[in-house]
Amino acid sequence: MKIVIAVDSFKGSLSSVEAGKAIEKGIRRVYLNSEIVIKPLADGGEGTVEALIAGLNGKLRTVKVTGPLGEMVNCCYGIIESKTMAVIEMAQVSGLTLVPESKRNPLYTTTYGLGQVIKDAINQGCRRFIIGIGGSATNDGGIGMLQALGFELLDKDGKQVDFGALGLKNLKIIKTDKALPVLKECDFMIACDVNNPLCGLLGSSTVYGPQKGADKELIEEMDNWLNRYAILSKKIYPLANADYPGVGAAGGLGFAFLTFLNAQLDLGSKLILKEINFEEDIKDADLVITGEGNLDFQTTMGKAPIGVAKLAKKYNLPVIAFAGSVSNDANMCNDIGIDAYFSILRNIVTLSEAMNKQRAEMNIINTVEQVFRLWKIKEDHT
Repeated sequence: MKIVIAVDSFKGSLSSVEAGKAIEKGIRRVYLNSEIVIKPLADGGEGTVEALIAGLNGKLRTVKVTGPLGEMVNCCYGIIESKTMAVIEMAQVSGLTLVPESKRNPLYTTTYGLGQVIKDAINQGCRRFIIGIGGSATNDGGIGMLQALGFELLDKDGKQVDFGALGLKNLKIIKTDKALPVLKECDFMIACDVNNPLCGLLGSSTVYGPQKGADKELIEEMDNWLNRYAILSKKIYPLANADYPGVGAAGGLGFAFLTFLNAQLDLGSKLILKEINFEEDIKDADLVITGEGNLDFQTTMGKAPIGVAKLAKKYNLPVIAFAGSVSNDANMCNDIGIDAYFSILRNIVTLSEAMNKQRAEMNIINTVEQVFRLWKIKEDHT
């Protein structure tokens, strides 16, 4: 029997690969000689770098770059030399968690550091990029990133505009002739799990501005500034589309990637499943195992386990999921590809006890063993 395992991380407890290895141990208590393939899995958010580095034999690189408030921060990203690819989590350099709640104000927070990370990766020989853009502290339309990559975003006096949404307010001219020439050789795949347009009632400012520290007045102003930015951009790039699904992600960063860097915006899980050649591995499989820390209705909204399940169903394969916790609405997962799911919790414990690394590993091993004992009964009586 061939079993393919692709589980997302159990955040705060086990990485994707660690959880996968625990599942393998549970299976081998029942099926010692099965062919088992473990694939790294992530959805473009936290844990993406770790998963792909572990699964694709990459390496970590740490660089000191500009943080969201203009201070220097350390950013750790991944390099997969065999693919000349960099894996970057934007939240590590321009993320909301890097900004104390008392200092949250998108008028000043910048994506400049992300551009610096991209530039560093290019200097390391990378030409392909997977970049997760969830969890941003910014609403600058990606102009900070563009400035770091050589684009000129100028005010009425021909000077580079300030960091943050304040820069959008004063933006009058966009010049592209000094942008890094090597960008034309680069392929950007952006893990974007929202469909917001750039502006309007569903735009980045209106929907995400409040959590970044913007009040009603600033939200309206930023929305107008982003609209003007889109109009300026369209003069240079006629195909610029402020209504394209996802361009409002990360405070308009999606718009900058799509318009200026010709990026592909897609579900993070979809991009990563393609990158790890998941479909090729399941073509001759008998069973697929997936899972994540918490299985609930949000899982059905494009998260990694559902991406796994949908591909598995293309080949009519059974899919079992394991999770740290399972909510009452997780049964929605049964309707879109997960045939059965199981919580690994075995008794009443505190959250910190449940997330203890050794406990979580043993809970997975023991739960998986019991599920596969049941599977073997079915086999033995068929």
